[in-house]
Amino acid sequence: MAGKKDSKNSSKTKPRSEPSKLSKSEYLERMAPLQLELNAMAQWLQHSGKRLVVLVEGRDTAGKGGTIAAISETLNPRQCHTVALGKPSEREQGAWYFQRYVPHLPAAGEIALFDRSWYNRAGVESVMGFCTPPQTEAFLQQAPVFEKLLVDDGILLLKYWLCVDQEQQELRFAERLADPLKRWKLSPIDLEARTRYAEYGQARERMLAATHKTYAPWTLVDFNDQRLGRLTLIRHLLDQLPDVRVPQAKLKFPPLGHKPLTETFSGRLKPLRAQGGAAAGKGSKA
Repeated sequence: MAGKKDSKNSSKTKPRSEPSKLSKSEYLERMAPLQLELNAMAQWLQHSGKRLVVLVEGRDTAGKGGTIAAISETLNPRQCHTVALGKPSEREQGAWYFQRYVPHLPAAGEIALFDRSWYNRAGVESVMGFCTPPQTEAFLQQAPVFEKLLVDDGILLLKYWLCVDQEQQELRFAERLADPLKRWKLSPIDLEARTRYAEYGQARERMLAATHKTYAPWTLVDFNDQRLGRLTLIRHLLDQLPDVRVPQAKLKFPPLGHKPLTETFSGRLKPLRAQGGAAAGKGSKA
């Protein structure tokens, strides 16, 4: 991690100069030291009692979920929470718009990673007609006020927009359609979004103009290469926070003093045993 940088200089990351994609092996090699830094950052948050909120926004297929998974993969899930809310309930639709997000804000020492956030109102809800124009305008006026309250209360707020060209978006949609393990990611709304790429861009520009503030700036990250985008975003995230290493308590780990024991079971229930070959994956009887 490095010292906190001026938001005016870090509001946009530089676009990739090379179109070639980062290989998986190089990605993993470059991710390893970042994960060590993420763990150091998490230890500092826990030690200092600071609270971190990270908003990850962007078009469909931009790479929001993969980015959050990369950040949280090696962190304590009791400390680092992923927030990915579904469609609001009838009761939530009748409440203050920001109300459903407030319970998911972090307590002291915690991290909240929002896979989409209150900015749904400025994006998908506005473009797809799920809210009225007056509701969108009210949101654009209220969001900076809401975020100022969070920041004034001591929350560290980072907002990222993942940028992806339509050519890449089409390739990723096609991949989701063809891959049964990714098919769940494709919805009718996603398919409708294909025809509204320009409208989403216009909605994004209105959102950025209204909500990019010095106390809560947006950072745009090129995600046409998702692996490189994750590395860039995580590096930027770490650079916004103090580089403080918290001394670790020394734990004693003496020898057992006896031969390691084997787990035994006295009843009828026995554990499943791992099987190889053609039988792998099939259930076995106790």
